[in-house]
Amino acid sequence: MHGLSSDLAEVKAIADAARDYPATDVALCVPAILIERAARAVPGFPIGAQDVHYEYQGAYTGCVSAMMLLDAGASLTIVGHSERREAQRESDAEVKAKSEIALAAGLWVILCVGETLEVRKNGEAVETVLAQLDASIPSSNDSEDFISSSLSIAYEPIWAIGTGKIPTNPDIAEMHAAIRAALRDRYGDRGGQIRILYGGSVKASNATEIFSIPDVDGALVGGASLKAADFIPIIAAAAVEGVARIA
Repeated sequence: MHGLSSDLAEVKAIADAARDYPATDVALCVPAILIERAARAVPGFPIGAQDVHYEYQGAYTGCVSAMMLLDAGASLTIVGHSERREAQRESDAEVKAKSEIALAAGLWVILCVGETLEVRKNGEAVETVLAQLDASIPSSNDSEDFISSSLSIAYEPIWAIGTGKIPTNPDIAEMHAAIRAALRDRYGDRGGQIRILYGGSVKASNATEIFSIPDVDGALVGGASLKAADFIPIIAAAAVEGVARIA
């Protein structure tokens, strides 16, 4: 819940800087009320949403459909962010339905999974995240090629979001390897091409180290994406490490 029309200058600055790194996909997922203005301000730069409803249309006051997002100029959306899973009590089934309708509408999807600190301390992080992934990942009739190019998974340990704390490098590597194996089990070889992003207190000072971890294909950046001065160094770090996507 950050961003007003006065912040569009930051969006423009980030979009301008991203053009210097053509091999790295960069996007900004902004509040729904800013999508159209942001898309108009930076033509050709991917603007996304932070959530989408799981129905095509209907009597769902205050909700935003996939077609509404497309109409506003969005090209992608986040689904299942931990803050929505926790505060809005979103279930895995709802997240799955959201991902399916967004993909069907032609939006790229960043599907989030992650564990609480209590789960991590109990040694159940990998088991919990894989169960969450299995129940949230879309069941699509589309080809595996389409899924691998349009779906990204973001691992965001809930306890690391906005706290400045992050898991150890071995913990991140273990989780991303487990997610990769699960994606291969589900989608075969194409599961090896689905991007797995890390999210949780990513900033300029730790981005290079995080991007060097195996199976970290990009980042889902929170607070550090609000200002161009904070976000651009992360994009630069991704480009150096050959990372594919930053949002």
